[in-house]
Amino acid sequence: MKNKKRIQPSADKARKRVSKHLEQINLYAAGIDIGSQMHYIAVPAELDDQPVRSYSCFTGDLKKMADWLVEIGINTVAMESTGIYWIPAYELLEEYGLEVLLVNARHVKNVSGRKSDVLDCQWLQQLHTYGLLQGAFRPPEQITSLRAYMRQRETLKRYAGSHIQHMQKALRQMNLLLDNVVNDISGKTGMTIIRAILSGERDPDKLAVYRDGRCKKSKEEISQSLHGHYRDEYLFSLKQSMQLYDVYQDQIQACDIEIEKLLGEFDSKGDVNSLPPSKEKKSNSAPAFDVRSELFRMTGVDLTKIDGISEFTALKVLSETGTDMSRWKSAKHFSSWLGLSPGTNVSGGKILSKKTKRTANRASSALRMSAFALSNSKSALGAYYRRMRSRHGSPKAITATAHKLARLIYSMLKNGTEYVDQGQDYYEREYQDRVLKNLKRRVAEMGFKMIPAKNQENASLDGATC
Repeated sequence: MKNKKRIQPSADKARKRVSKHLEQINLYAAGIDIGSQMHYIAVPAELDDQPVRSYSCFTGDLKKMADWLVEIGINTVAMESTGIYWIPAYELLEEYGLEVLLVNARHVKNVSGRKSDVLDCQWLQQLHTYGLLQGAFRPPEQITSLRAYMRQRETLKRYAGSHIQHMQKALRQMNLLLDNVVNDISGKTGMTIIRAILSGERDPDKLAVYRDGRCKKSKEEISQSLHGHYRDEYLFSLKQSMQLYDVYQDQIQACDIEIEKLLGEFDSKGDVNSLPPSKEKKSNSAPAFDVRSELFRMTGVDLTKIDGISEFTALKVLSETGTDMSRWKSAKHFSSWLGLSPGTNVSGGKILSKKTKRTANRASSALRMSAFALSNSKSALGAYYRRMRSRHGSPKAITATAHKLARLIYSMLKNGTEYVDQGQDYYEREYQDRVLKNLKRRVAEMGFKMIPAKNQENASLDGATC
């Protein structure tokens, strides 16, 4: 039997199929190659005689660039997230009413087919025309402002922490072992003693009188640790470190005032009067104002009911994600954006790796810290963390617990539901029931039957038992 000749599709049908796959979605799209001094812009050749132009980063030139794009009818723009140089251009183009996509440079690089003689801006414009680019998450304007304040506060806290280390070094050089008798020299006892030393006090017994009543060490132990060798150069270093620490503390308080004022501008979704008082101790690193009440008014839910989530952690997470969870299709998408979901590196039906992707997401870091704080918690989440730690080790247990925290936050914000902790005993019972159910299923598949130990003596020997 002769082989039948394969019938080739007609040219029109083939062209129709190909054109369907290569359909131009964004006809009025532009691509911008962001630089530190110059921005290069590419638009469709049909819209302008000079489709590729360059503009400097001065504000006046950025406005000329935006005017040109609006004049020729551009309605969407794609740009790479290059350092922080994209921020002024992004915000200015948004003010002009253009849709701006902030694109990950790694995603652009992974799209093959680029020719060497094509500029970066032309390549971005081409990909965006065919709808091959996805914009990164950019929160609303209010959340963007809150995020900027929170990141500035975090920077100030880090600088202040470095000066605490400088104070501790100066004390050690004088053999004043204050850090051996107090947990934190920036606490009330430590700071009062350091200020007294800088005021000229050298008597250890008189310095020990400044011990706070909550300090675990006695006055005698503190006095012994304060017999030192005072030198002018070390005292000078200690004095300057203290002064710089005070400066940063003042700046942190000013930042907290701005954060409180900004939070008050958000729309209200919950009645603060219905919020019960908190039983948790306020963190020393948290702002001085009532963060929990402000967050409840903004969201309508109390995120601090989730074990491990403090009011300051909730503020840090919301400053990065916002309160609108509709930006993500599901809790899985939200967890993936945070970099907490398992990887999906699969080839040929074989799982090559489940490792989570590396990310610098600040919300993810805050959730990981909260997960680590659950190591001694008697809640269901604490029991979950300890069980995961015993099976996979601490790093994976932290990621898994942070993943669960992220899903809880997503559910509460999107659905307005409250979180109720069932306790570690409930979690252990549920875990035992799952293990027992799986054991019964596996034993039944092998043709055996499980009998409880207390009933084993009275069980009939009709068949084999396990």
